[in-house]
Amino acid sequence: MHLEQLKLTNFRNYQFQALEFSDRLNLIAGLNGMGKTNLLDAIYYMCMGKSHFTGTDRNVVRQGESFFRLEGHFNLKEKKEKIVAKVQPSKQKVFERNDKAYLRLADHVGLLPVVFKAPDDTNLLMEGSEVRRRFLDNTLCQLDSHYLDHLVNYNKILQKRNALLKQFAEQRNYDPTLLEVYDQQMVEPANYLHDKRNDFVESFEPVFNEYYKIICGGLETVKCEYKSKLTENELLELLKGSAEKDRILARTTIGVHKDDLQFKMDDRPLKNFASQGQLKSFVLALKLAQFDCLKNEKQTMPILLLDDLFDKLDDQRVKHLVELLVKGDFGQVFITDTHPERGEEFAKLFEGDYEKFIIENGRLMVNV
Repeated sequence: MHLEQLKLTNFRNYQFQALEFSDRLNLIAGLNGMGKTNLLDAIYYMCMGKSHFTGTDRNVVRQGESFFRLEGHFNLKEKKEKIVAKVQPSKQKVFERNDKAYLRLADHVGLLPVVFKAPDDTNLLMEGSEVRRRFLDNTLCQLDSHYLDHLVNYNKILQKRNALLKQFAEQRNYDPTLLEVYDQQMVEPANYLHDKRNDFVESFEPVFNEYYKIICGGLETVKCEYKSKLTENELLELLKGSAEKDRILARTTIGVHKDDLQFKMDDRPLKNFASQGQLKSFVLALKLAQFDCLKNEKQTMPILLLDDLFDKLDDQRVKHLVELLVKGDFGQVFITDTHPERGEEFAKLFEGDYEKFIIENGRLMVNV
């Protein structure tokens, strides 16, 4: 799969832009703040129906404008796919596939698999569990439409359960039989999410480990483990055991919304000692393994978006990464860099099969 053409109207700092891309490597160079990341986010939006960075479309529309529009022309398994997003914040979002509007945006997710490596992805390793669950959910929603349905359902029930607990606290009463209704409803989606996450991590971990070895030259060993209370206990038992805590805190303190991924390097917690280069290598390995899992399961090449790829990597890790990308089977790749010359040297390794873009203030200045 690859993206052939993209048109942006009022998307972030782009007033209007029409672009045509190489089906292999696309190098996007420019200073920070010029719109490199915004361009990648537009591609991600076309694939996932939302921004990689914000869940609010108001933050995506160009300042001073009331709408934005994206149009992408994709080649998916030798078939042309035209995707259009028409968005007016606070109104219904319209997503079209080949001029026919989706009844549910969820039906679009997974059609065009995508992997985005962003500069702030070290948050995956350093921040709370919510960020790591989002990584799992992002991958599994693209792999399995039923997973997305169960995730939405679980979150709706969780929201209602938390609202009831808050109501109990405000009214100073408590009726466990009312909570049990939501407890029973949570079981099916929770078990589905847990099982899919567990199976995915088991297959994902060795692929991730191999990519990290290549990037770091075998200097360190890494692990990725799935942590969930549901692995050893039934949800209803867990909810019963946490009932008093939930009542006091007025929120649901246990369930798959508390699951986590545990990352280790040389059998030690990663975030306690890893350098910036090691953290970035770790994230790159995660993203490339995510790419492989999507490619193998979907039987098509995801689009690979690598933002600010070479920052904070030493020369040896850059060398290993470049060799990996050049020799590997990664389909269409988009790479941003602040140094056009560095990117040009890298791009030459693709034997001329690339496009180079220079971006300044949301405008394409050069395409050679």
